[in-house]
Amino acid sequence: MGVVIGRPTTWSALYLWIAAGLCAWSPAAQADTATALHFGRDRPLPPGPDGWADAGLGGVRGITLGPIESALHPKAGYGTAAGRAALVETRRLGATWVALTPFGRVWDLHGGGVDLTFEAEVEQNRRDVLSAMQDAHALGLKVMLVPHLWVETGGWRALINPGSDEGWARWAASYSRFILYWAEVAELGEAELFSVGVELRSWVTTARAPSFSLLIDDVRGRYSGLITYSANWDDVDQTVILGELDVIGINAFYPLTKKEGASYYDLALGGQRIAADLELLANQWQKPVLLTEMGYTTRVDPALRPWEWPDGMTEVTVDQHAQAIAYRALLAPLLDATFSAGFFAWRTYADPEDVSQEAEWGFSPRGKLAELVLRDAFTARWAVDPGGKWLTAPAAHRARTPGVHAWELSDLRVTAGRE
Repeated sequence: MGVVIGRPTTWSALYLWIAAGLCAWSPAAQADTATALHFGRDRPLPPGPDGWADAGLGGVRGITLGPIESALHPKAGYGTAAGRAALVETRRLGATWVALTPFGRVWDLHGGGVDLTFEAEVEQNRRDVLSAMQDAHALGLKVMLVPHLWVETGGWRALINPGSDEGWARWAASYSRFILYWAEVAELGEAELFSVGVELRSWVTTARAPSFSLLIDDVRGRYSGLITYSANWDDVDQTVILGELDVIGINAFYPLTKKEGASYYDLALGGQRIAADLELLANQWQKPVLLTEMGYTTRVDPALRPWEWPDGMTEVTVDQHAQAIAYRALLAPLLDATFSAGFFAWRTYADPEDVSQEAEWGFSPRGKLAELVLRDAFTARWAVDPGGKWLTAPAAHRARTPGVHAWELSDLRVTAGRE
């Protein structure tokens, strides 16, 4: 959807107007002009794993911007001045997309139901999310809305199991209420992409999956844009609802190695194996692939068990270099892949000044070496970008760009063993 920027009428609008102008020169923005085309329910993507590339949408250069919903931070989060500053920072980094993640609360893994209120009251959260979408669009960012579930007593949402047929029916009805609420918000805020679920393994990889397919149909009745689902990296092959989606979404916390102290060469080989597996998946389902989440923590050997959450760690050695080379190893081969729509880095927060949301060894790339990798990747020419899939001559590799790390894959194969 296009954004017409006229003369601002408020100080807030003036701030975003100036910031949008400062960001407009970036190579990523210039490569992304075709995204004004609206695809979705009434205009599906072209068929096949290269559908995103063939649509001319440009690669998804994304950052997930986490919410801050806390009485201790009343002036932070979506829809606030701090949230707007975080979006400006995201745009200046070279991102063209932002993912927003409102939460619903479940008590435990028995699937008793979803409370739409997380910290802020749901209607206040709705207004804040809509405001954040408006701010993002004013900056030239496109939006993926990704409603998440928070399990209050602990445990992973992928393991929710209501037990009986009656329990599953109640759970499906409650989750439907939650996801359809946010689908309507996505439609109202003109989000370009909507995720109908995040890591719901017990539902979408089992005999219960047909009821989720019906839910996707209901979402399409409320929301006209593109639809994905955020599968976990280790169960996407068993997820049976992928054919109902426009784009295959993966929360891509892939291990790149099985040993401690792995060299960059080892990590790069792991990244190339993952890219090959993703290409097979895209070809199998004839759909493009999008990394709806990707990232590594800032510690020694983050690519060994990347799913380990930083909140539970103690006595951690902070290692920015290890995080950065893990980013590079996973992303490098995907920038030259026409089946790959792009990625969302996990994650920064809706207040650039707030460092209380996670420990120094957490996932955020902000202000770290991994941010330089992201900047380099965002400003590269990708195969999925308009015209990128036809740049095949060895002297014009699609992902080559000046920068700190350089994404020339042929160079990587020559030099990786010496890094």
